[in-house]
Amino acid sequence: MTIDRLLGTSLLDTPALVAVWVLVVGGVAGLVALGARTARPSRTGATGPGGPRRWWTRTLPACIGTAVAATATGGLLVEKVFRPFPDALPPAVYVWIAVGLFALILGAVAAVGGGRARRPWCVAGAVLAVISVVVGAGGHVNRMYAEYPTLGSPFGWSDHRTVSLAEVPGSTPATIGGDLPPGTPLDSVWTPPPTMPQRGAITEASIPGTASGFVARPAQIYLPPAYFTDPRPLLPVLVLLPGQPGTPTDWVVSRRLPVVADAFAARHAGLSPVVVVADPIGEPLGNTLCVDSGRGNARTYLAEDVPDWIHRNLQVDTGPRSMAIGGLSFGGTCALQMALSDPEVYPTFLDLSGQGEPTIGTRADTVDRFFGGDEAAFREHNPADVLAHRRFPGLAGAFVTGTSDSEYGPATRALYSAALAAGIDAHLSELPGGHSYAVWSAGLEHELPWLAQRMGLIR
Repeated sequence: MTIDRLLGTSLLDTPALVAVWVLVVGGVAGLVALGARTARPSRTGATGPGGPRRWWTRTLPACIGTAVAATATGGLLVEKVFRPFPDALPPAVYVWIAVGLFALILGAVAAVGGGRARRPWCVAGAVLAVISVVVGAGGHVNRMYAEYPTLGSPFGWSDHRTVSLAEVPGSTPATIGGDLPPGTPLDSVWTPPPTMPQRGAITEASIPGTASGFVARPAQIYLPPAYFTDPRPLLPVLVLLPGQPGTPTDWVVSRRLPVVADAFAARHAGLSPVVVVADPIGEPLGNTLCVDSGRGNARTYLAEDVPDWIHRNLQVDTGPRSMAIGGLSFGGTCALQMALSDPEVYPTFLDLSGQGEPTIGTRADTVDRFFGGDEAAFREHNPADVLAHRRFPGLAGAFVTGTSDSEYGPATRALYSAALAAGIDAHLSELPGGHSYAVWSAGLEHELPWLAQRMGLIR
């Protein structure tokens, strides 16, 4: 098996599910056996932690209780005190965190017992068993979110094509599509040249906050095969946003963006929207609510700086429907906010499992920390309130939710209904899954044809 094939091994299919269960069950069983073994009297009469009976009746239950207590304490600190992200973690995540902590505690006890009994193989076995359980528990969490689909993706490996920004071809004198009559799709006049590459490419660029002063992390940009041709078709642009916590690279590391976009381009003679994954957050655990505030002028950054940089540095369509904005979770909420606040910039939006409202955890904390306690100022930025008092007849949007997303599904459906009532040309897609990349990947793939048609790319 080649290295690329090994790194491309799926972490989400049935064999992977069996593997993570084997890692967890085998690792825990090994730790219990090692602990019991090192608790027995050695040949010199020394004992491990308490002898075999004490091991089963006190030490092992104490390890379980400590893991549960530590997980519960950590959960309270995360959910109630520090609140590094607005969304509550699913109970299953805490279960697997507790399993991992249990393995660490049990492994430490077994390693100490092995050291006292002068059995280095027990210490080595305890370390390997702990690694087995932690990796298996992490695998279960990953299956819930489907963020890392392959063995290589946690390490940044992927098989998509990449180029540096300096390698991206500059503007071409001749273009295709700039003078089309209204309603004429680009694909009706496009014929791919034989020199067009088979796949698009990902590049990275820092988009400065010239007008906003916002300090963003580098954007990830997908350029379809047709972008690398001369003459070049003038392609529309989708600005895509990550969740929170999250980074622009999430859409690329998870393979969803290059795989989905390349597949779309392959079906349409190399044509696809240019996709710019921008950063509206600024730091790993930051939260800007996608508004202008003391925590950063995220709205101005997305409404002015990002479009201005795109039009100065990329040769793309500049027509009235040539830009769309979309995102997942926090990014979906942000996309809807931007479409409502700046419909002339983003007349089309894609809300993938967005939150019910901009939030850092609770309405009271959000209003207090971002709007100085001014509830009316919050309502000016809250999509549900904006949709209740204004109409947007020129706006179009897609809402996507997972059928088993009990936390965000109801909010997505409610916002879809509110969008219809506000005159938006909206539709709702419910796809199998929960609040995970499995849904967001499928959602992007499902809605990309609609987006391309709406932006004048295809028939």
